[in-house]
Order: sequence, then structure tokens, then C-alpha cells
Amino acid sequence: MKISTIQMVSTPQVDQNLSVASDLISRAAGAGADMIVLPEYFCLFGLHDTDKLAHQEPYGHGRLQDFLANIALKENVYIVGGTIPISGKDADHVWNTTLTFDPSGQVIARYDKIHLFSFAQGNESYDESRTLNSGSKTCTFKINKEGVPWTFGLSICYDIRFPELYRQMGQVDCHIVPAAFTFTTGQAHWDILLRARAIENQSYLAASAQGGTHLNSRKTWGHSMMIDPWGLVLDSLESGPGFVSMDLDKNVLQEIRAKLPALQHRKL
Repeated sequence: MKISTIQMVSTPQVDQNLSVASDLISRAAGAGADMIVLPEYFCLFGLHDTDKLAHQEPYGHGRLQDFLANIALKENVYIVGGTIPISGKDADHVWNTTLTFDPSGQVIARYDKIHLFSFAQGNESYDESRTLNSGSKTCTFKINKEGVPWTFGLSICYDIRFPELYRQMGQVDCHIVPAAFTFTTGQAHWDILLRARAIENQSYLAASAQGGTHLNSRKTWGHSMMIDPWGLVLDSLESGPGFVSMDLDKNVLQEIRAKLPALQHRKL
């Protein structure tokens, strides 16, 4: 099974972002991808954090969800829809939600980001809790590709700093991480955190990132990457729009878990 992750430098213009996403998805599908992952905030990287509130949708209906469903159907692929703003508990907060669509355009998984990012250093500061609700449930989903079952786990960006989240998902074949890491934190921690999550869970990991300087002057780290269960980076894209890919191999999973049965050795 082949999985590709899209990297973007999204803007405040939804139409422009959907056009770029559509082109990159078509290119990845044309290169043989069975599953394609979009980055966090692929549809909107606003000038202000509150911009996302104007584009929120009720779960199950809306332009962004229709876009994801239709392109999954058109390209006959699984689409992990980065994140979109799903209407929350009040008008001032939304859920930062990853929806997964099957090749028929049906939603098969929903994950609401649990851990909300905050950071302050000099003139650089963020606090996602100002506009986001925090999710409360982990999410895994299963698919069968040519008779081979696969289990995937969903997490988003800041979640990768919390290894207990991944442990709660149980044994997963591939973890999927849409993200929009800041340049500052990404430069320091992105690579090591992603590789650690893959190594300790003995799973593939597919990370889809924002990567460049956005119109709101925020700079994201990029480095979308594909990592195998031994922690090896199989493919990576430093910055700018594009995609990276890898083939998932059950034999590799089984070999690594057999020669180093760490998952069986857990005590806590």
C-alpha cells in the first residue's frame, strides 16, 4: 500500500488553497498513492487566528467536507483531510478536525485535536485555546487493501509531544500526523519527535506539514516526511508545496516487531 503526504504553504484564500490541494492530490494519485494526507489548516491559513471561525462547518455538511469527499471519489483514493474547522460548543470556538474519506467519498474516521498548542518567546506567541475546543477521544481506523488489513492512527501537530496518546491507540501499523509546526519549534524538535513516535510504537509514520512563509508572516517548518518502524526517514520535503511517499510493507512491520519485541515487553 502506498501513502503520500502533501506539503503546502496555505494562504487566507480558501479558493486558492483548494486549487493547490486538488492539483497536488491529483499528482500524488497519478504517482500511485492509495492514501493521501493533507496538512493541518490546508484549507485556510488566516491573517488572524479568528479567521477560521468564519469558515466553520457543521459536521457532515459544508464546502470543505464536500471538497474532500468529491476528490476522494474522483481520484479513487483514501483522503486524510488535514484539518478543517468544525463547529464547536460556541460561536467563538471550533474543533480542529481531521476527517478521513474512503474512495467512495464516505467519512470513515473523525479525530478532533486533543492537545492545544501554546508558545511564547519574544515577539512570537500562540495560544490555540483562544479559538479551538480540545477533543477528548483517540481515533484509529482500519482498511483492507487487496486482502491486507491495515490499522491507522490519527493525531495532529502538537499531539506528537504526548507519547501517552499514541500508547492509548494500541498497536497501529501507521500513524498519520497532519501538522503546521512553527519554524522555531520545528527546527528544534520536529524530526526527533516524529522518529521517536515511530520507533517506540514500531509503526510507520506519515507526517504532512505546512512549509514556508505565509501571508500572515508566520513561518512554518515543513519537512513533511515518511518514517519506517525502525525510525529511518524514507522520504522528506524540506519546504514549499509538493508531496512525499512511501510503501507500507507488512513484512517489514512483522520483522521489526519480531526481532525487537518491545511492544510485548511493556509493563505499564
